[in-house]
Amino acid sequence: MQKRILVVDDDEMNLMRTQIILGEDYDVVLADSGVRALNILKTQKVDLVLLDIDMPLMNGMETFERMKGFGLDVPVIFLTASGEVEDVVGALLLGAVDYLKKPYRPQELKKRIAQEFEKK
Repeated sequence: MQKRILVVDDDEMNLMRTQIILGEDYDVVLADSGVRALNILKTQKVDLVLLDIDMPLMNGMETFERMKGFGLDVPVIFLTASGEVEDVVGALLLGAVDYLKKPYRPQELKKRIAQEFEKK
């Protein structure tokens, strides 16, 4: 059975790109906001979350904090265009397993995901 990855990003092009990169190897679920992501997480089993930090209404950090409030223990890899040190440090302190700076190379994304799944 394929692992399910939830991709959360407010940019539709980023969602589609990630779907293309990962779609052959994983069951990819897309959410264009933190609110949608939380609704998906309440109803579906997800093995890993790729979470954009900079989103309107509810950013990635707040989304991650709410996920943890549900008691979900799902590995999260943050995706960030800013690369701001405080964003990255904040994400890791919250418990993210990794982060990638956008734009990322498809091979790098696949490698990081595979490494995370190997830990289990």
